[in-house]
Amino acid sequence: MKILAIDTTGKTASVAIVDQEYVIAEYTLNDTLTHSQTILPMIDEICKKAHQNIQEIDYIACANGPGSFTGLRIGAATAKGIALALQKEIIPVPTLDALAYNVGEVNNIICPIMDARRGQVYTALYQWENGECTRLTEYMAEPLEEIIELIGERKALFLGDGVRVHRERLQKYSGFSFAPAHVMFQRAASVGLLAIDFAKQGKSISGDRLDLIYLRKSQAEREREERLQAQEASDD
Repeated sequence: MKILAIDTTGKTASVAIVDQEYVIAEYTLNDTLTHSQTILPMIDEICKKAHQNIQEIDYIACANGPGSFTGLRIGAATAKGIALALQKEIIPVPTLDALAYNVGEVNNIICPIMDARRGQVYTALYQWENGECTRLTEYMAEPLEEIIELIGERKALFLGDGVRVHRERLQKYSGFSFAPAHVMFQRAASVGLLAIDFAKQGKSISGDRLDLIYLRKSQAEREREERLQAQEASDD
């Protein structure tokens, strides 16, 4: 089973080709270019350099959120386009699941945090149990303080782009630690390897059924609601 995996849910753009539990190739960029500029050239390049015929891909794996609204839509559109062209199915993989999977088997609670702005982070808590990375909570968009309270006295390992924003606050807790730089951000290899398991569980879908995990309304939607509320208040 061979899978092309895509993750554009944060600032990092990542593409990988995996085969069962083997990573054939991975290409990750963490720069200032937009995903719309990079993701298709990255897919083309990784296929060429790894001598992989994209026609032989069995599934397209796509990180489906939460994350940047623009990034989510670029990744979904790319995955759908390739799946349609190749007549393949898509395997959606939650971004936080893949992030937690980055660090491998550890004893601590794993807490991936993605900067959701407005003082919030996207997160969920995970723990390795019986050789599997198990999610302990729902996916959340909450202030960091609430996540710290939820963790309580347990030791926790943090990763994700939210660490850049909140490291100073988190460093005050002796039981908190941080993932090393090479697994700190999104990696398409983790998306692809999780997708292998999902495919075996029959979780592949057609492209038109791909749903994205937003957790909250977009900035444009929030601003529109604020304008409408302001208009209603002025009318009163």
